Order: sequence, then C-alpha cells, then structure tokens
Amino acid sequence: MKFFIDTADLTEIRSLASSGLLDGVTTNPTLISKNGGKFAEVIAQICDVIPGPVSAEVAGTEYDQIMAEARVLRKIADNVCVKVPLTPDGLRACRHLRNDGTMVNVTLCFSAAQAILAAKCGASFISPFIGRVDDIGWDGMQLISDIVEIYDHYDFETEVLVASVRGPNHVIEAAKMGAHVATLPPAVLRSLFNHPLTEKGLATFLADWAKTGQKIV
Repeated sequence: MKFFIDTADLTEIRSLASSGLLDGVTTNPTLISKNGGKFAEVIAQICDVIPGPVSAEVAGTEYDQIMAEARVLRKIADNVCVKVPLTPDGLRACRHLRNDGTMVNVTLCFSAAQAILAAKCGASFISPFIGRVDDIGWDGMQLISDIVEIYDHYDFETEVLVASVRGPNHVIEAAKMGAHVATLPPAVLRSLFNHPLTEKGLATFLADWAKTGQKIV
C-alpha cells in the first residue's frame, strides 16, 4: 500500500518525507487555507519535496473553468495530479486531461457507482471518503471493499485512494482489502508506529544494555 499525506503543511511534509514512508501528498482548498501562502507557490514547494503525485484541486465546478484551472496547475510541476470533483463536468474534464497524459484524482466519492464512472473516465485515482461515510451512519470500509472488488473484475487502471482516514484501523482494513493508497493526516501516520509492547520492550533492552556498561561507539 502506498502512503500519501493529507496536508499542505510543509514542515510536516518535510519531516515525514525524511522517513522514506511517503509516496505522495494530497491537498485541498481547506488544507491550503489553513496553512496560508499562495496556492501555486505552496504546491510547487510540496512538489520539490515529494517526487510522487501531489494532488492540487481545482476550484471550478463547470467544465471550461475546470479545464482552464487544470492547465495552470499541471504546469507547476510534472508530478502535479489535478484533483477534480466527481460530477458530470468533473468527469468530462478527467477524460480530456487523461487523454493529454495528466494525472487526475477524482475526489468526493461516496458510492461504488460513482467509482465505476470515475474508472471509466480513466481517473488515475479515485478518492472515497470513508470517514465522512461513517459520519452519516453508513459503512465506509464496506465502500472500499465494494470498489476494490468491482475494479478487480475489470482492467481499470484507476487506483483506490482511501481518504478521510480517521485512525490506524481504517488503514489496516483498507490494506487487507487491497486498496492501493491511503492518504493520512500526519497524526494518523505517526500513530501507526505506536504499540505499548514496542515501548516496553525497548525500555527493557535499554535498561539491560546500560547494566553492561558498554558502548557501541
């Protein structure tokens, strides 16, 4: 499974990129507004840090505006992945952008039917929002299971990018189902390291080592 980080915070991106764990970054207007800075400059800076896909979202909702904005975004860097909404105009733009070789992340997916449409339009990534599905009383993980199963029956090249991840269990379950990518808030990615037995075992090893009075260097 690939790990993307869901943030526009350059400090967080640089820190986690140094771990070697990151395969890409996803942003959206909300994340950009929280961290400030000019949109194009922020995306360019992120692309300099992360060689993998960096999702930059259009603000337009109509086809002509989406395409105009996409032409600007894809010029920022070769690894920009244009993010479009899962609407008729968004999917129309997706098809034309993919025909031009532009990576496209189709966002705001909440049903398997929508995911089928995105795949048929050639989306590079489909972003089902599992946390938000859970919030309305449905089952976000079942949505991932359905999409992965459907995609496995066909030759779709679209990768399932699990979004709106709330905790480690979402990551584990999505990986078991065969989802290609999880995009995680920094805190969730860091929480994957945590286990009380790891901490307890390390404390024991260090205490035993100290008793030897030795040093490696």
